[in-house]
Amino acid sequence: MTRTDTATGRAPANAERRYEVTRAELPLSCPSPAMALWNSHPRVYLPIEATGSATCPYCGAVYVLKD
Repeated sequence: MTRTDTATGRAPANAERRYEVTRAELPLSCPSPAMALWNSHPRVYLPIEATGSATCPYCGAVYVLKD
């Protein structure tokens, strides 16, 4: 379950360790545009298309392509 920051209306950055994403959400970045950035690491774009999964080098979050 992802909480929403009441001040920003966005999910907190890096609150989970595993995220499922769809092709509609590409290009993939961590933190994603839906996450609050104020308490996170710099945005990094992750190549997920070739293997179907990617791990953020900053926070270790794992992203898995659903479709």
